[in-house]
Amino acid sequence: MTGPGRRTARTPRGARVDRAHPPVPASGAWREGDPAGHREFVDVGTFDLEGGARLPDVRVAYETWGTLDADGGNAVLLLHALTGDSHVTGPAGDGHATAGWWETMVGPGAPIDTDRYFVVAPNVLGGCQGTTGPSSTGPDGAAWGGDFPRVTPRDQVAVEIELARSLGIRRWHLVIGASMGGHRVLEWAVLGPEHGIEVEAIAAIATAAQTTGDQIAWAHPQLTAIHADPRFRDGHYYDAADGDGPHVGLAVARQIAHTTYRTARELDTRFGRIPQGGEDPLTDGRYAVQSYLDHHGDKLARRFDANSYVRLTESMLTHDLGRDRGGVDAALGAITARALVVAVDTDRLFLPADSARIAAGIPHALPLRTIRSEFGHDGFLIESDQLGPMVSAFLGERATI
Repeated sequence: MTGPGRRTARTPRGARVDRAHPPVPASGAWREGDPAGHREFVDVGTFDLEGGARLPDVRVAYETWGTLDADGGNAVLLLHALTGDSHVTGPAGDGHATAGWWETMVGPGAPIDTDRYFVVAPNVLGGCQGTTGPSSTGPDGAAWGGDFPRVTPRDQVAVEIELARSLGIRRWHLVIGASMGGHRVLEWAVLGPEHGIEVEAIAAIATAAQTTGDQIAWAHPQLTAIHADPRFRDGHYYDAADGDGPHVGLAVARQIAHTTYRTARELDTRFGRIPQGGEDPLTDGRYAVQSYLDHHGDKLARRFDANSYVRLTESMLTHDLGRDRGGVDAALGAITARALVVAVDTDRLFLPADSARIAAGIPHALPLRTIRSEFGHDGFLIESDQLGPMVSAFLGERATI
């Protein structure tokens, strides 16, 4: 949030910009030649996508922690949400714009204990932090941009299956993820065994087995905001100067999304109708909650990529575990892995009922666990004091939850 008394100027197009900040880059994507940081890379070949396109020369960026046991039985696959990446834990620095996004859950002595487990976290197909996506070099030598094909969670898991094979992993002790990552967790529970990789257990957190009409509706204005930005240029903006990319559309998309990640009660209690310091909403000023959303929109635009936001959101819209499998109930019923399913009681994007359906449908699922939170969907990131013991117990590190 902008500090008390700080004023903002308006661009010619009406977007507020904090004068203390430099121009927003055309893309916050990691690009070839940037510092690798803690990333490792593996080339996994060419893929025929569900939509009919062929995607050549796919590369996966990933990070690992811990050591794989001689028998390969301690491997954990961690799958990030929409704007996450492979940098789950560790400091910001060269190659990593921000510190790890799940520091409280992964590390030595943490619920996912890297002294015990070999943890693998890939950047998702279509992402913007090293794995092949719109910002990657395409067949013509330029960035794919808007020509990057649509992908589905099944396409993304197909790529992750090849990553596992390249690492010599034939068995996952646990596949865990939340939100969009939870979509891939469920796909892994089906596709992994079909492709010869055992999935012993899964943890599906604040997610759904099938994207709902409500979730599609929330996504639609986000996509529209990006496409409507004249600086989006049909996805071909990577050569644009700083400040001349589609950061306004991406920021608006993030503001819409962020509202669904929190709760009405939190926003009203935390901000209510309080004006932003030094600004007058009766003239040209904002309320504090508007400044809060401006901050989150600007923050994402500086570290993410508009094309990836579009393609990953579109991938979420296609998510349907039951497609071509006899329906959701049949697909869930075919999962053989043990399952931990966790909901957030105030989640207004992935409703607790979505999680309840998963828990009820998987034969070897524990009863649904619920995080109590004032923070809505983001509770899976914030309430580690509740989620951590659930995951620890499921991994067998404690006797009870």
